[in-house]
Amino acid sequence: MTTPVIFDPHTLPSDDNVNPYTFCVELKGSQWFLQKGKMIAYYGRIDFNGIGHGRFDRLLRTSFHSPLHASDWVVAEGQGKMLLADRAFDVNSFDLDNGNLTIRSGNLLAYEPSLALKQSIVPGFLTLIGTGKFVAASNGPVVFMEPPIRVDPQALVGWADCPSPCHHYDHGYMTGVMGGIRSLTGIGGTSGEEHQFEFAGAGTVLLQSTELLMAEQATGAVPSQAGVPGGQGAGQGHPGGAPRLPGQLGDLQRRFGL
Repeated sequence: MTTPVIFDPHTLPSDDNVNPYTFCVELKGSQWFLQKGKMIAYYGRIDFNGIGHGRFDRLLRTSFHSPLHASDWVVAEGQGKMLLADRAFDVNSFDLDNGNLTIRSGNLLAYEPSLALKQSIVPGFLTLIGTGKFVAASNGPVVFMEPPIRVDPQALVGWADCPSPCHHYDHGYMTGVMGGIRSLTGIGGTSGEEHQFEFAGAGTVLLQSTELLMAEQATGAVPSQAGVPGGQGAGQGHPGGAPRLPGQLGDLQRRFGL
């Protein structure tokens, strides 16, 4: 029987992977932006504050420019080591050096405030600009590809330093036997064989090694299941059963399918 590795604050890595599914961020009086629900444990004294907290106003002016996603993010600040994970998906860190990277919003877990986050013109994606480290999840290892390339939209994680993609539809597939069956019966849905994102120009395209998107999950919500404090009887899966008002930022995000 293999003896498990037991970590403590001294043996945990600093700003590196603990294993393929867990990443450790070390805070030294510093701050990180963190998607709600992605912190699984921490050592030390770390505070978590929602986006829009008054004392972080200056930080937000320089590092967070995505009001549509504001309700799904917090600022982590303090001293200690923080473990990040996302439902046993692969987790990795990436470094931008005066770069420009656009990533699917659900895949981005955390980033340093030295990077500026903006909403992409492509629905469901966010853009990081500048120099710094960010942490992202993927359904399987990430593969880096050079344009020109056409990509199954469900396999796309993001793209760096290249123009936004355009849609490409395979006319022969859509008008052939398989496309006819799908249009008549609705069976099969849209596949990567008939619809792709097309990239051209210089840069890098990031793909996950599967065409299955990471399952959507409301960030920050308390799971309504046995054994979870506040989970049983909580209204609509929100902490404490507090009703959500239509039009809140998180609702807008889901309404537009982002």
